[in-house]
Amino acid sequence: MSAYSELLPYLVFLVPVMLIELGLMVAALIHILRHNTYKMGNRVIWVLVSIFISIIGPVLYFILGRADE
Repeated sequence: MSAYSELLPYLVFLVPVMLIELGLMVAALIHILRHNTYKMGNRVIWVLVSIFISIIGPVLYFILGRADE
């Protein structure tokens, strides 16, 4: 049995999760870099949080950091 066939059940779950995480991170980074006002924190903090705290970081930015426009 090859290593690929053993990983296939996990890849079916992990690839969509990775794509969602990447999409959220890119959307958060674009918004952070285009806007100057935030409810909490500053640009550097939100960039670091969005990049290094996987799925939760961008979600936290959209809930807590994004200022009303």
